[in-house]
Amino acid sequence: MVDKLNEYNARRDFRKTREPKGEASPRRGEDLWFSIQKHDASALHYDLRLEWDGVLLSWAVPKGPSPKLGDKRLAQRTEDHPLDYGDFEGTIPEGEYGGGTVMLWDKGTWTPRGDVDEMLAAGNLKMDIAGERIRGGYALVRFKKGGDRAWLLIKEKDQYVEGDSDALTGEYLTSVQTGRDMDAIAQDADAEELATDGPDRDLKAPKFQKPQLATLVGDAPEGGDWVHETKFDGYRALASVGKGGVTLWTRNGKDWTEKFGALAGAFDPLPCDACLLDGEVMAAKISGSPFSSLQRALKEGGDLVFFCFDLLSLDGEDLTGESQKDRRDALEKLFRGVPKTGPLRLTDQVVGHGDEVYAAACKEGAEGIISKKLSAPYRSTRSKAWVKVKCTKRQEFVVGGYAPSDKNRSFASLLVGEHGPDGLRYRGRVGTGYSQDDMQALAKGFIARKTPPFRDVPKNIARDAVWVRADTVIEVEFTEFTADGHIRHGAYQGTREDKAAENVTLETPQDEAPEPPDKTPEPKARRDGAAEVAGQRISSPDREVFPSSGCTKLDLARHYDRAGERLTAIAGHRPLSLLRAPKGMSGQTFFQKHASDGFPDAVEEVEIEEKNGGTGTYIYATRPEGFVACAQMGTIEFHIWGSRTDRIDRPDRLIFDLDPDEGLGWADTRSAAFDLRDRLEDLGLSAGAMVTGGKGVHVWVPLRRAHGWDTVKGFSKTLAHVMAEAEPDRFVATMSKARRKGRIFIDYLRNERGQTAVSPYSVRARQGGPVAVPVEWAELKRLDGANLFTMGAVKERLEEPCPYLTRADDLQQITRGTLSKLEDWAAADD
Repeated sequence: MVDKLNEYNARRDFRKTREPKGEASPRRGEDLWFSIQKHDASALHYDLRLEWDGVLLSWAVPKGPSPKLGDKRLAQRTEDHPLDYGDFEGTIPEGEYGGGTVMLWDKGTWTPRGDVDEMLAAGNLKMDIAGERIRGGYALVRFKKGGDRAWLLIKEKDQYVEGDSDALTGEYLTSVQTGRDMDAIAQDADAEELATDGPDRDLKAPKFQKPQLATLVGDAPEGGDWVHETKFDGYRALASVGKGGVTLWTRNGKDWTEKFGALAGAFDPLPCDACLLDGEVMAAKISGSPFSSLQRALKEGGDLVFFCFDLLSLDGEDLTGESQKDRRDALEKLFRGVPKTGPLRLTDQVVGHGDEVYAAACKEGAEGIISKKLSAPYRSTRSKAWVKVKCTKRQEFVVGGYAPSDKNRSFASLLVGEHGPDGLRYRGRVGTGYSQDDMQALAKGFIARKTPPFRDVPKNIARDAVWVRADTVIEVEFTEFTADGHIRHGAYQGTREDKAAENVTLETPQDEAPEPPDKTPEPKARRDGAAEVAGQRISSPDREVFPSSGCTKLDLARHYDRAGERLTAIAGHRPLSLLRAPKGMSGQTFFQKHASDGFPDAVEEVEIEEKNGGTGTYIYATRPEGFVACAQMGTIEFHIWGSRTDRIDRPDRLIFDLDPDEGLGWADTRSAAFDLRDRLEDLGLSAGAMVTGGKGVHVWVPLRRAHGWDTVKGFSKTLAHVMAEAEPDRFVATMSKARRKGRIFIDYLRNERGQTAVSPYSVRARQGGPVAVPVEWAELKRLDGANLFTMGAVKERLEEPCPYLTRADDLQQITRGTLSKLEDWAAADD
């Protein structure tokens, strides 16, 4: 026993780590123990533990276990662990072996399918796992080369197979033992460590957390519960002070410590061991606008100032739950000995008198003011407890092109826009405010493209425009928006390197009527703050689902209302799998295929026999309200079966998902779709096409319900392998990642009972919220990608005939002649 744990003990200093010592332990019971620990060390991974012969056999699985049939997940064999380690949860100190947070992610029992020692020696350990989260058959297979360390964890065929590789790791984000997430486990460990070591030790620097953001309003709030300060025109930054020095982050979490190198030593006067400060970095000398002065200082190495306005933690104590007033009192106390004219300064604040503070700020040429509610805690989100009022119209815009200059200039004006639910919207031209150096620096960073990244560019402007990749963000001051929504008298203020282009959306004062994105009637308002769409209550309608594009939960519900009739015709009466994101894409996402408590009445339920002989309660929709109701529950994507509830074992469509390797371009995928169409036509089957909203194309055939799943799957599998064997450098018909390099995977596995594919007109949980859209073959030939259709673009298409529905009426059949011809092809390829 001791010999087996020598390596484990040798790697650890048990005076520093709370991990259990490697000592002999009795068995926990008659069944063999199994657990998986989620481990955030130098890299996030999952540790698989299997009890055998008094120890835990251990493998590190970087991507975690997959429930998808045949998925091969790398599993690195590590040292044996003691049995007591199986339910360990906590934090291993930094600098120690495996330093980081450990969560007990799953636990249960396992049953080997044979003699364990013999299977280990042969490099093929087969087992059945009965965990609380993962279940069913798995195999650990050792690489032929690579010694005993390199193995693969492979999911075997059983009733627990799912279609999404990351369904388990994506759905379960908390401890199976305590219900905590990784951050909560780490924070509890930090608190325990502080209590043990006492207040006089050097504390490690706090971790980054998202800053609180202010909501734009038209007027300064009044009353004594508001405090007001000047709105700085610099770079928002968080400063983490502690053991190891100071780290400076941008508002998006980018480490700009080196970029803000002029602030080295600025935080030395602070009389604390550790703190997390919120503030703004400015140039020490202002010449021209504050923002252009800051950019010049960063470029030329000029002096900087960190203006601090909030204190999030102090010496290990989290202050974000305290009121604005209490945090400010603590901050002023912390700054008592800090020089008032040094590189670290405290902002000035005025309680009450909002209109007067605002008028004074505008008179002095400031950008505006920030007002904060004194009684409110600090929240890492955009909040109405912090509001901003601007003296001038200022907005970040994305550069998508430029008008050429006939003079000795890099361009005459920049063409700019911002992201919205309908994509990148054109907002006009910016032709002033640039120095010659500004123009040269901007032009040097542009990457040309052939087509405009914007929608709705006026023809007279698009005619001579040069288009560029939309990844440069600039700040623009302007007088107003014109009637057609374009900026008037825009002047360049500087380039925003701290803000990603996809995060640039239009800011509209919350106490003014926002510009409607389209002509859809406003939803019915409710007293409880919710909205109503298709008779369904939509709670938290303003919650951003896709933060980078400004798309809200209400936008999503309205899309599914508009597309409801089409969805009902296509996806109605089919079992559904839902990809849900109740908190939007910035929160947890997970798949759900079974009904659960709390499902709305607009969603139907059906009992379906499962592979294990039992039944499961599945969900489906029969009217548009059902899809809207699912959107209320946080559903983004709808995935559908290839059969309907009245004849679940008779598929009515055949589908191939063309999934390109990352190195391949769109032209390769599009060409493959046409080749597959031609193969099907040679077999007497007429196919349709759908762009998936991702990288691929679905080629599908409407079927008469004459055959069962085995026939349909057998046909699709044979055709996929025929094409792969005919052009092995181009296609592959297996899921192996290694074999897919440089090839297109013809995924025929959707043609199996219980498997699903994304529904036409479903929004995708991807950047910008693209939509899966059926297209005619002639249109596919002209498309430049599979993810070009936004919700706004689909709205226009709903007025036209749907290629999916027109083709779906032409039901076809896989005949004996079809199968015979396909067998001849396969024999010829052999």
